[in-house]
Amino acid sequence: MSDNAVNISCCASCGVAEVDDVRLKNCTACYLVKYCSVKCQKDHRPKHKRICKKRAAELRDEILFKQPESSHFGDCPICILPMPLDVKKSSMTACCSKRICDGCVYTNQKREFEERLGRKCPFCRQPVPTEEESEKYRMSMKRVEANDPVALCQKGFEQYRKGDYCSAFNYHSRAAELGDMEAHYQLAILYHFGEGVEKDEKKRLYHLEEAAIGGHPGARHKFGCLEGMNGRTERAAKHLIIAASMGHDGSIKFLLDSCRSGGISKDDLAAALRAHKAAVDATKSPQREAAEEYYRILRDTIDAENSN
Repeated sequence: MSDNAVNISCCASCGVAEVDDVRLKNCTACYLVKYCSVKCQKDHRPKHKRICKKRAAELRDEILFKQPESSHFGDCPICILPMPLDVKKSSMTACCSKRICDGCVYTNQKREFEERLGRKCPFCRQPVPTEEESEKYRMSMKRVEANDPVALCQKGFEQYRKGDYCSAFNYHSRAAELGDMEAHYQLAILYHFGEGVEKDEKKRLYHLEEAAIGGHPGARHKFGCLEGMNGRTERAAKHLIIAASMGHDGSIKFLLDSCRSGGISKDDLAAALRAHKAAVDATKSPQREAAEEYYRILRDTIDAENSN
């Protein structure tokens, strides 16, 4: 039975109809046909394989090229504004593994100073650990033991910096299984370089795709670069436009070069620039600007003292 002629209420292999005591199951790769049994699915596989693979790729592209609602950082849990992509403008707490924007951290510290209060986490209100590394380690390990994906990913970073790539791979794998997009991106890097695991290009691309779909601008930008290197300019442009629309500066630079060489139209570039500006503007607030100015002055003061 051909795929084009098949009735979706009948088994694509034997033709049995879906009636009271017969329940058909979709081909989970393409969802174009149904089967009454595993045997029928296996028997029909040679005829169905080509069209199934084509449709499965189309479905994957629909997911891959969908614009994410936000970056993988999401919103600051306190001010509920989109997080800036620059990780230097936010910080991670050891007590609850929440990433909080500098604006909320600065505002909280300022209030505590003015009211002469003890330092507490801006989010969970736990006392901030002392400078003793043992206390910070204890609190972070508590989150790791609770299978917090963010804490697991951070632990992976820590092990990677120590040169323990196997442990880094294990922590990032656990975090990725729990849905952490940064962990997916780091696994793509580990598979690419063969650090802590054997090199595997297929798995590298899988984790890169998962990170891109989950709103990781860096992964999306990387995918755009890879597609461009392979001569798939249209797909490359789509990836870069999505990344730029999340506020990724590097993607905007690539799109400008692409427009100059005729890779994308001026209208597409203009739309990407507007989306990029909107994404960046959405991350701004008076509190964040005040924090940025305060930390800039603080850095300049420290640099001046160190130079003397």
